[in-house]
Amino acid sequence: MVFVVVQLRLVVVPVAIALLLAALLAPLVSTAMSQPRLPRGLATGIVLVGGLTLLVALLSFVVNALLAGLPDLRSQLDQSYQLSIKPLLAGPPLRIPLDRLDDLPDALGRSLVGNSETIVNGALSTAATLSQVASAMLLGLFVLIFFLYDGARIWAFLLRVVPHHHRVRVDIAGQRAFLALISYARATMFVAVADAVGIGVGLWLLRVPLVVPLAALVFLGAFVPVVGAVLSGSVAVLIALVAQGPVTAAIALGVVIAVMQMEGNVLQPLLLGRAVRLHPLAVVLSVAGGVVVAGIAGALLAVPLVAVLTTGFRALAEPAEPSIPGVGDTGEPSIPGVGDTGEPSIPDVGDTGEPRAG
Repeated sequence: MVFVVVQLRLVVVPVAIALLLAALLAPLVSTAMSQPRLPRGLATGIVLVGGLTLLVALLSFVVNALLAGLPDLRSQLDQSYQLSIKPLLAGPPLRIPLDRLDDLPDALGRSLVGNSETIVNGALSTAATLSQVASAMLLGLFVLIFFLYDGARIWAFLLRVVPHHHRVRVDIAGQRAFLALISYARATMFVAVADAVGIGVGLWLLRVPLVVPLAALVFLGAFVPVVGAVLSGSVAVLIALVAQGPVTAAIALGVVIAVMQMEGNVLQPLLLGRAVRLHPLAVVLSVAGGVVVAGIAGALLAVPLVAVLTTGFRALAEPAEPSIPGVGDTGEPSIPGVGDTGEPSIPDVGDTGEPRAG
């Protein structure tokens, strides 16, 4: 199974990302349909166009902030090199001669020129990778449109493969699993925003350069549990070290640790509840396995996949009830997200975070 996933990762990964985005956007589509009573196609189009516009605007803002902050960062790096890093390298225990340290920037420039052929080959390889990424993004967008517009019929088609006497239980398990995915997507989005704002405000108060790009990096890193927060926080601390010195870097490290503690001990338990709670060891092993199978995309998708599978298997393992909600007189299973009127609805979630069937 893993071999098949690895071989088809250029298809499996975009479909999995589309499913995760569908869990995040499906409530918005339902809200757009229920308030002004818009048709499902129009509501799906509004949500997709609005989401893509917001994403492009955010990326444009981050890139412009990065380009605007690079000159200031370069001047601060030069100053930090002359005042802090250079004396440290010249002193014990390294005792590097000052003439070598003075020639270090020029040596780096000559090294880049001498390895230009390798850099060009790497750029061509990156261009090929970018073409694959672009194709995967188009496929994911196409799949996402159909998940949002016709997800109920797709689920009904998949249920036909299940034997009739197990169809109802699988239907309920699928509903609960999708609710767990919705809970995970919402909570992760909120946690990512909280992490970015908390660390960004701390870096801004410390006058660390490139605050906006670093906050955006923290936001993206928060979608990979544990590992992403550590890596993005480490980058912020490193920038603070080379730009402002060890004291500022130590304070920035304290800010990152405080935000991570708030995330792990307050935000995630409060938002996720018992619906998709996983042991930290399961999270770490899931992320590690995802990285091995599919790289960064695997790390992003591993934890929600484990959460969905855990919730679904838990629902299948429950004892059968005499009367199962969602089963009509014909014995046909209900379709998640489709009410009597044929319009989508999101099943209720209890105060404890446990989804309620029916």
